[in-house]
Amino acid sequence: MGSVIDFEVGAMASLKRRVAEVEEANQDLIAFARGHSGAVSSIHSALLAATEAESLDHLIHIVTQMWPDILGLDAVSMALFVDEGGLRADASGVQFVERRLIERSIEGVDAVVMRGVDRGHPLFGPASELIRAEALIRLPVDGPLPGGILMLGQRRPMGFDNRAGSELLTFLGAMLSRLVLRWLLP
Repeated sequence: MGSVIDFEVGAMASLKRRVAEVEEANQDLIAFARGHSGAVSSIHSALLAATEAESLDHLIHIVTQMWPDILGLDAVSMALFVDEGGLRADASGVQFVERRLIERSIEGVDAVVMRGVDRGHPLFGPASELIRAEALIRLPVDGPLPGGILMLGQRRPMGFDNRAGSELLTFLGAMLSRLVLRWLLP
């Protein structure tokens, strides 16, 4: 006579493993959703603060001094060029730079580049030594108006890279460009 094979133990072990995998995936999805929601909220808060600017200098102050706290970053810097001149602004102030330096900075940036680095972009100024992850956001413009770049940096290695983050940062850059133009157009 034949023997009875007990599949119950193996089936239960397999089922428990699959339930654990689904629970882990569910927790990852919840963590992503919470993080994405927080990022959206932070970007909205940053842009609302920027709309309160009373001049271009005030806008630059908001971006370089307030945005790091609002966005939970260690450094925010921006660089703009108009005609043959250029300027960069960060927490230490505004400095004039050559237009070519800014143009080289945006050459490989279609919209947003997020990357881990050993040292931040030189346009971060003194903070560049501390930066280990950066997002470079091209500030889109049309015609003879200024071009530029917004740079977000953090000391922690990477933490920027995902498609939703890139879309949010593209939006942040587009809105900042419009706010800059508001102060430069007659």
